[in-house]
Parts: sequence; C-alpha cells; structure tokens
Amino acid sequence: MVMGLFSQTAVAGQTEITGYTAGAQVMQFTPKTAVIDELNDLVYSQIMTQRNVTPLHMSLLVPRHQALKPAIIYFPGGGFTSTDYHKFIAMRMALAKAGFVVAAVEYRVIPNTFPAPVVDGKSAVRYLRAHAKEFGIDPQRIGVLGDSAGGWLAQMLGMTNSEKSFDQGDDLDQSSDVQAVATLYGISNLLNIGEGFSEDTQKVHQSMSATEALLVNGPAFRDFVGASIGHQPEKALQASPMGHIQGPKPPFLIMHGSADSLVSPVQSVQLYDALKKQGQQVTYILVKGAEHGDIHWYQEPVIDEVVNWFKQTLGGPIKVKNSDQKSDPNANL
Repeated sequence: MVMGLFSQTAVAGQTEITGYTAGAQVMQFTPKTAVIDELNDLVYSQIMTQRNVTPLHMSLLVPRHQALKPAIIYFPGGGFTSTDYHKFIAMRMALAKAGFVVAAVEYRVIPNTFPAPVVDGKSAVRYLRAHAKEFGIDPQRIGVLGDSAGGWLAQMLGMTNSEKSFDQGDDLDQSSDVQAVATLYGISNLLNIGEGFSEDTQKVHQSMSATEALLVNGPAFRDFVGASIGHQPEKALQASPMGHIQGPKPPFLIMHGSADSLVSPVQSVQLYDALKKQGQQVTYILVKGAEHGDIHWYQEPVIDEVVNWFKQTLGGPIKVKNSDQKSDPNANL
C-alpha cells in the first residue's frame, strides 16, 4: 500500500465519486508515466542471396503519446558471434520511460564478414526514419547504444556518419547518420583488443581463429588458409572505429570497467583521446571494479547515467498539437 494515496474516511464530496461505497479505499494521483507499447520482432531488412533469404529483426518499445520522440537503437554484444537483442531490458525500459522510442536490433555476425554488421546497423537507422510517422519518431534525433561488440557497431555508425559506402539495401532515400553514440565496454580498434593484457591473452587475439580475425578475413576455406587480424592492418583498421577518426562526429558517451578482462579498457581510452584531440564532444566514464558485462552494468547508477546523457544530448519528447491528441489519454504526458 502506498501511504497518502488511500483514504477510508469519507471527506466532502467523496461520497459522490462514481463507484464509491462505504469502506472503499480511494486512490487519487496525477498520471506522469506514459503507457509503453512493445512491438516484437519486426523485420527491418531481408538479406537475399541466390538460394536464401535471411530476415533481420528489431523489437520496439514505444511510449504511447502524440509527442515527437527521439529514438535510440540498441545493438547487443556477443563477441561477433551472436545478437541476443532482447537483453538489457532494464536499460531499454528506462529509456522508454524517459520518452525515447527504443529499438533493439539483430544484425549479421560470423560467419558473415565485415562490412555486413555495419550495413545492417545503417539499414536499421534508415528503417526507423522511413517509418518515423508510424512510431512517432523525430527523424532528426536518433542515437545508438551498444555493449561490447554492439559497442563496436554503435561506434562504427557514429564514426562513419556521411560515409555512403555502407548504405545498402532498402530506404536509401533516408539518411543513416546518427546524432548520439553511447558505447559500453566497446571495441574501437580490432588490431589491439588485447593490449594491456598478458602475453598469453594477446596471443589469443593474434590467432587466425580469433573472432575479430574471422569478422575481417573470414574462416579458412578451400585455398584460403585463414589469416590473423594483423595480416592486413589497413583492412582491419577500415573495419575499426579508429580507422574513421577524421571529420565531424556526433557526441559520444564512452563507458568501460576498470576490471574488464575481456576487452581492454585501452579500447575506450584510445577512442576518447582521439576524439578529444579532434575537438569532438566526448565523455569518458570509467566504472571502478566493473568486469566485462557483469552485474555493475545493470545497476541504476549506470542506467541513469546513460538515460540522462541521452536526454541532455538528444532532448526529450516534443509536444505536437493535432486533432488526434484529444483522443489520446496520454497526450499531455
């Protein structure tokens, strides 16, 4: 029971409330939170080959009101091998309650190779812009968020704003540029993921079977024996956010854990330093004691930091006056 909301004593006018009877508890408050609608597994892109069609999905959280809403696209991590896009629900729901349309997106992973994930990420951005009216999205305010490999993808989208070579597929009349990037323990340079770790760990990343090597070079097959990530440094750098440092960038929020033993904090430090040197708007937060994807990242201080940063960077919902607003009970939220 919430104290202050209930009353068992009839006060002046209370007996005239429709449905009241003696002994009833009356709850009275002012609604402040919009209804959140969930739209699951929409197909935003279809990858067609000679013998196969692969649908790519996104799930949406949409605040139900008539205001023009900024949007956030969440890209899940998974070591370039999986995209469990239904995770991080606490973060996504917090963003939705703050007034954002939140899209959680599936993208291609290994055995697909670069630039497939970036092509997919940009397709997702264009899809939301193409359907902005249906979802109440402000197409001028779309941000991206990702963790680990998803952080790499979010970074790649922000760092390649205005680069048209990755725009493939549908909705090519729409821009794939993003206006804000938040990356959690993400990867900024595929060539040195293990930097700062032990020699044995760095040898793992030099292997031809390391996931970053498979992402860039593909697996050994027929007359191709495979290659390490350092086999063609220029190719690996092209597939890395650090390979696209020149030119204007959207605002960045970079977060990493000091105890990360999978993706070195060097990944975030080098991106932060490079963006800062270029005069870009960038914030770096080191979470003391946090491991890679551990429980720290699901706590309110981290979630609040991300939500507040997006609110400050993209702004909140903008009220739009129209005839439909009168029929929507959440229109003024």
